[in-house]
Amino acid sequence: MAMTGAHALLQMLADAGVEYLFGNPGTTELPISDALIGQSRICYILGLQEVPVMSMADGYAMASGKLGVVNLHISCGLGNAMGMLYNAFREGTPLLVTAGQQDRRLKFQEPILGGDMVAVARPWTKWSVEVERLEDLPSALRRAVQLALTPPTGPVFLSLPMDLQMADASGLDLTPPRVVSHRVRPPLDALRSAADVLATAKNPAILIGSRIQEADAVAELVAVAERLGAPVYSEPGHAHGRLGFPPDHPLYGQTVPLWAPDIAKRLAEFDVLLVGGLDLLREYVYHGPQPAIPRHARLIHFDQNPYQIGKNYPVEVGVLGDLKTGLAELDTTLAATMSADQIQRAQTRGAARRQTHRGVQAKLRDQIATQRGERPMMPGVLMESLSRVLPANVAVVEEAVTTTGSLFQRLGALKNTSGYFAHRGWALGWGLGCALGVKLAWPDRPVLALIGDGASMYGIQALWSAAHHKLNATIVICNNAQYQILKAGAAGLGLPAAQRGQFEGMDLTGPEIDMVQLAQSLGVEAERVREPDELAEKVSTSLQNQDRPRLFDVPIQRSLAGPG
Repeated sequence: MAMTGAHALLQMLADAGVEYLFGNPGTTELPISDALIGQSRICYILGLQEVPVMSMADGYAMASGKLGVVNLHISCGLGNAMGMLYNAFREGTPLLVTAGQQDRRLKFQEPILGGDMVAVARPWTKWSVEVERLEDLPSALRRAVQLALTPPTGPVFLSLPMDLQMADASGLDLTPPRVVSHRVRPPLDALRSAADVLATAKNPAILIGSRIQEADAVAELVAVAERLGAPVYSEPGHAHGRLGFPPDHPLYGQTVPLWAPDIAKRLAEFDVLLVGGLDLLREYVYHGPQPAIPRHARLIHFDQNPYQIGKNYPVEVGVLGDLKTGLAELDTTLAATMSADQIQRAQTRGAARRQTHRGVQAKLRDQIATQRGERPMMPGVLMESLSRVLPANVAVVEEAVTTTGSLFQRLGALKNTSGYFAHRGWALGWGLGCALGVKLAWPDRPVLALIGDGASMYGIQALWSAAHHKLNATIVICNNAQYQILKAGAAGLGLPAAQRGQFEGMDLTGPEIDMVQLAQSLGVEAERVREPDELAEKVSTSLQNQDRPRLFDVPIQRSLAGPG
């Protein structure tokens, strides 16, 4: 068999450890599709539209920590995928996105489907390029993979002309990509300065983001928090994608509120904030000039990305380097720095926070208990019912924000930090595909996807891929027949019609979508469940058996009441 550019691409990827190629084929990708025949090292995961294709690759890469590789159709296929590319860019997911380009001999004619895909992809990638010469393909691939996987990680894009894919690649150096270690130690003087500020703080707190989890630094963060007796807060729900701290830990302070004035109020009691692994801060809706971080708070910011340190708020100490290594060394430095009096004050702070944590959880459970008799189910009841049956190793994907409300974390129901995935980019349609990608990465772990009915319709084709590839995720559709987040947003902005309960284009009625029949038509077993105990029992059985993909359509309250 002749070695073509397409064969060379697949060989280098396989030699680099790539197991899956996520795609939806088109004419300009046919050489790659053909080269997949007869090889056994890369499995092609077919999606029926580019939204689930990209989101499956995204979920796989986030869960596995490996490179996700995507092959899209020319211009229109890339266009369909751009929302999910934006998500991956905001998450920092290491993806190699490829698309076929028209034969270069047609370029001057402005051929059908041709376009400047490099310019389209560039804003939401670390590197975007068209490979103009076959001889450059190996170097381009090695560079792309290294860039995607080197912190700050993120997607890259290669445009591959059709004639290059079919050209004779014999004699090319196909040495696979090899990524260098990124465990770079922070400077010792910065660590000492950070330890001095934290040791002398009267009331410190910790504010973290998803990169704590992605750097495998959770244990190191726990040690620092316990040494300081400091509560740990996650970034706001609109940017909170992964768990960087165990939500069942007594020092977990839950997520900070959504809006700047409320965030400032929540953090006002603290004199020092240790910030780690987040973009400080990516706000959502303008709520006035007051900054989210109180002006009196002294900031110590740890991150692998120099761009994020001091970007929006001045820092007292910026610590650049690997989060896992840096936090471990910070803990060691604190142990050598803190006096007996400082240690005693930290222990007193920690004990007080533990008592507060238990009280907050008890109050929340009591509040939800008062709603258990209402039908359709209240969102908090749905979440509390499911919280009682989650396996310790469960992976949870959330794309139903007005239902979920971070309740699994607030209830302390998640017993592992690795298996939580939520939106950071907010291009809808991501959740279903993400859950399937997570299942590919972790075939032995149960996967639960909580998806809003509106969000599901942006990527519903993912259900076919679940059935076709036997990706046995359990899916709960939180069904209120509306875009409730938009109604809540309009009400929050004080818009006049919204204040009267009037909305345009936000109700999914007339007709309502039959999620059960829709899922069944795509090959997924589905049923509607109205009772909380029945839902908990059926979801528990599905998560334990993991023998097929299942969907449960759950009607919930259609009012603007929150989840608790």
